[in-house]
Amino acid sequence: MTGVTEALRRPRPTHAVREEAHAVGRAARAACRGPGRERDLLVQSLKASAAAILSWLVAGVWMGDPMALMAPWVAVVLVQATVYSSLMQAARQFTAICAGALLASLALAVTGNTLGAVALSVPLLMLLANWPRFGDQGIYGATTALFTLATGAADAFAVGHRVGQAALGAVIGIAVNAFVLPPIHLRDVRENLAALAREAGDVLHTVSGDLRDGEWDAQGWSHASARLERRLDALRSARGWSRESLRLTAAPRRAVRRLPASVPPEQDDERWSRVTGHIRALTRTLAVAADDGRAPAPPTRPALDAYADLLQLIGDACHAESDRLLTADEAARPDDHAESAMRELRGQLQDGLREHAGQGGDGTTVLGSLLLQAENLWSETVPTGRHG
Repeated sequence: MTGVTEALRRPRPTHAVREEAHAVGRAARAACRGPGRERDLLVQSLKASAAAILSWLVAGVWMGDPMALMAPWVAVVLVQATVYSSLMQAARQFTAICAGALLASLALAVTGNTLGAVALSVPLLMLLANWPRFGDQGIYGATTALFTLATGAADAFAVGHRVGQAALGAVIGIAVNAFVLPPIHLRDVRENLAALAREAGDVLHTVSGDLRDGEWDAQGWSHASARLERRLDALRSARGWSRESLRLTAAPRRAVRRLPASVPPEQDDERWSRVTGHIRALTRTLAVAADDGRAPAPPTRPALDAYADLLQLIGDACHAESDRLLTADEAARPDDHAESAMRELRGQLQDGLREHAGQGGDGTTVLGSLLLQAENLWSETVPTGRHG
């Protein structure tokens, strides 16, 4: 019976296919709607296809090569996420291809037959592929050796021919990536930063609602905090792509006034990293208070209600910051009413903390820790709160 129940719980293949189809549809609509990650991926895919077609025309049609495979193969791989990475990958891949062609030729000369050449060259090239200097391009050494040996032509002329085709594909791939809508990833930083602020507000709203309803979902809060950490990792990755995408391309794009809007300063990353840390500490404190076997007890109901209201307002400030980042409206700021309400709630909680301490209540420790985290969050998310 348990097996039947588990089988019913598993998603059916048709449901998975529908979900994938809906995801593809959403991505297509997003690409048509306006600039964003989906459109960037579409542009890069079309550029890679164009580089492959152009390489095939040059090598196969104009140069009359009946085996015009190497040039488009290299070109399509080198249309990378940034121009700088295209150059770095080209250097690694070209070195790997040269090593594969040369070693295959030498192995065939030594062994005198294809099987022996494969047995001699491929294991060495696979070891070379794991050398960190090659990154993920080392595998092209082994594949080039296999292509070279499969065609049966591994003399000096054939090796030079394949190396020349690889160089041709590399030049075309890099040129297409550099001069046809070169990728700039500034928008990714802004979108990830805005998403981090939005999700931080969502977590605070969730905790606020649970406290009002008396539902101490410690596991749910922990999972939400972990998702926030993953979003922070995505922001750091996007920041790295942003820096790399401006290498070698910023000056030419500025010259023709095609550089996208500026990226948010790195101080914003640091600030929202601190916010993420404060939320993690807050959820851990609540998880401790929710555990009946632990010594600290949760605060009284009036204090919890005031704290829930304060978290709600701080979550609203996080959402406002997310909207500001997406619209690049630097003049936006929380309204005075929200700031006044925050100050009032903070005063109530401080009074409650003194009352708990005077009564020797068990909730003093927890309330004090929660109030400290709220103070930290308030000072990071509400600009004027840093001086209040």
